[in-house]
Amino acid sequence: MTDFLAEIYPYTLSFHIMAVISWMAGLFYLPRLFVYHAENAVVGDQLDETLRIMEFKLQRYIMSPASIATWIAGLALVFTPGIVDWSEIWPWTKAIGVLCMTIFDHWLMIKRKKFSRGENTLSGKSYRMMNEVPTILMIIIVSSVVIKF
Repeated sequence: MTDFLAEIYPYTLSFHIMAVISWMAGLFYLPRLFVYHAENAVVGDQLDETLRIMEFKLQRYIMSPASIATWIAGLALVFTPGIVDWSEIWPWTKAIGVLCMTIFDHWLMIKRKKFSRGENTLSGKSYRMMNEVPTILMIIIVSSVVIKF
């Protein structure tokens, strides 16, 4: 099995990068939609309905499949011989960053469901601040892998 993973490494890495880009696009865009939703929509109006549909489709058809693909390809890379040395610090910082990114993604799912029920309690300003979370995590994850700190 490990020989097979080594043979397909370039394809796995390519797939992983494409999945991460797709997931990150959603992680950047969904909180921005929440800002518009919190600041401009009234429960039940046309804008509220439009934003609910946009948020649902973004999460269901882009973010969820991309996060699953990211995890599957990422785990395949972890099990590829010679790729990860767990005695170094960088795989641990990357792993913590990815776990935090996943937790943030699930937090967004919870918030989307609250919007869909008309139960949002956070302000647009709160969502603006939360929009910085994926950027910080991306910096940690990419730096961990490339710089190997």
